[in-house]
Amino acid sequence: MGGADRLVLLGDAIELRHGPVRDALAIAKPVFQELGAALGAGGEVVIVPGNHDHHLAEPWLERRGRTGLPPALGLESEVDWRAGETLATVARWLAPATVRAAYPGVWLREDVYAMHGHYCDRHTTVPMLERLGAGVMAKIVHEPPGGPWRAENYEATLAPVYAWIHAVAQSGGPDLGESSHGASAQAWGALAGSGSRRSLRRRAVVAGFPALIATLNRAGLGPLSASLSPPKLRRAALRATGEVVSRLGIGASHVIFGHTHRAGPLPRDDAAEWRTASGAQLTNTGCWVHEPRFLGDPPQHSPYWPGYAAWLEDEGSPRLRTLLDATAPLGALSGAAARE
Repeated sequence: MGGADRLVLLGDAIELRHGPVRDALAIAKPVFQELGAALGAGGEVVIVPGNHDHHLAEPWLERRGRTGLPPALGLESEVDWRAGETLATVARWLAPATVRAAYPGVWLREDVYAMHGHYCDRHTTVPMLERLGAGVMAKIVHEPPGGPWRAENYEATLAPVYAWIHAVAQSGGPDLGESSHGASAQAWGALAGSGSRRSLRRRAVVAGFPALIATLNRAGLGPLSASLSPPKLRRAALRATGEVVSRLGIGASHVIFGHTHRAGPLPRDDAAEWRTASGAQLTNTGCWVHEPRFLGDPPQHSPYWPGYAAWLEDEGSPRLRTLLDATAPLGALSGAAARE
């Protein structure tokens, strides 16, 4: 982080879906303390909650709901915290750096907007848990005709799903921490095997998966796709993110996001895929979780290799940097955007 004066933790900075909060905090404490010490008193940390750490924003969201008709979330709202809340604990560990939190995203410059990107779960065609849950919730909360168009609409369909997963984790129930991207990775591993590597069970999964997806689509939970190939996953995520950018009216030249764990655009990528219909350039900060199912050989050349970050200066486009090499310890953060 040499030379950086602001660090943006762009969602999922703490894994709060693998178990109780106390366990996650015990692991995260030294990491946040080191970050705060590295930035020092002149540095700033901006926390933008995502889906795996949506709990950081929940007390604030609840307070907003108790104050009558709260102001619209918009594209950037300042998130406050109270003593004893998880966000207050994290902010304390990040001292002496200045800490603030924003949701659902943050403007880094007049032309650069950053968000975790979990709202794309409402539009992706990948049949992950959040996507299915959002499809069900959209019917329960009577989503506006044509789908969500404000941050509040996305929260209404997605926040209950995140809260349920978080509650399960606190009770020590089934591990749902990898229910979104991790489940997709497992499904991809089951469906992408070929030849002698496919077991009888795997072949049965391959044969039955399209029928299952067709049933879900007929039930009105789609549109969902039965294809989980890496190009399909990438394109589905980019289309879904572009949809969020359009619906929320994000008038930025550059949009930085994470969530999908796939860094880009990389030199070998099709640049056209990384531009929205409005012309905004998308940049994904990639993955900070080791996901061997998505890594090739050599793994450090994979776009899913952990350790990418977006570097942003006062002028110019965001630039992806690799912060980990093949021998570095694998981290647990999901993405960050740094500004020089």
